[in-house]
Amino acid sequence: MDRYRTQRLGFALLGAASLIVVVPILLVVGTIVVRGIGAINWEFLTQMPRDGMKAGGIFPAIVGTLILTLGTALGAIPVGVGGAIYLSEYARDNWLTRSIRLAIINLAGVPSVIYGLFGLGLFVLFLGFGTSIIAGSLTLAILTLPIIISAAEEALRAVPIEFRTVSASLGGTRWQGIREVVLPQALPGIITGVILGLLRAAGETAPILFTVAAFYLPSLPNSPLDQTMALPYHLYVIATQVPGMPLQIQYGTALVLLVLVLSMNLVATMIRSYYRRRREW
Repeated sequence: MDRYRTQRLGFALLGAASLIVVVPILLVVGTIVVRGIGAINWEFLTQMPRDGMKAGGIFPAIVGTLILTLGTALGAIPVGVGGAIYLSEYARDNWLTRSIRLAIINLAGVPSVIYGLFGLGLFVLFLGFGTSIIAGSLTLAILTLPIIISAAEEALRAVPIEFRTVSASLGGTRWQGIREVVLPQALPGIITGVILGLLRAAGETAPILFTVAAFYLPSLPNSPLDQTMALPYHLYVIATQVPGMPLQIQYGTALVLLVLVLSMNLVATMIRSYYRRRREW
């Protein structure tokens, strides 16, 4: 009987902990939706800002966020997945690889403002890209690399060794086994890491503050060397730097950013679920 009471107590504590986490999130999301839905209309989503960003829309910020997220994906996914493949399938287990894994874990906890200063020094000043889309995308790519590498390596290591053994017994090379057998089975976990990394990049303000974000641009960028507006920085500006900005516009901008991030998450989750159903173990 004591064992069952302990079990019920444990379930109750877990349920209470879940409520403590979920309820504040629902309150925050509900507040943003209720206060921001009134600002959402066709003009707000498709027009350029005007009158010091107190009127018009946030179209350049939406497009800039999508461009930066795409640039981050192009820079981070090949390097991150490639690094995970090397660490999981090729690297020997010695002090060097253990040190690399420890460094990757530590880099995942570095504040984003540090990455922004690093991007400012390397991409903006040293390499001469200036405050541009390419500098911001590369900075965000470096920010997301630890997340992608860690998640992808764990996904690759979770694939049973028998898959590799069967591939080798049929005469396939190690790379053929990785490409044709291991990677497809690990793809759901890899996509999870990519999702987490890109969602973090899409919502960051500090890195783009130093490398790409513009206070006010009434037009879209024309090349990767141009500056761009972005929703996180735009929200920061209108909430702290623009006197008399209506609260409804602030919450409306936050709602658009929230919907954009959740939409990206939903699409990626559907892709992950598709490949998970095809997994053979």
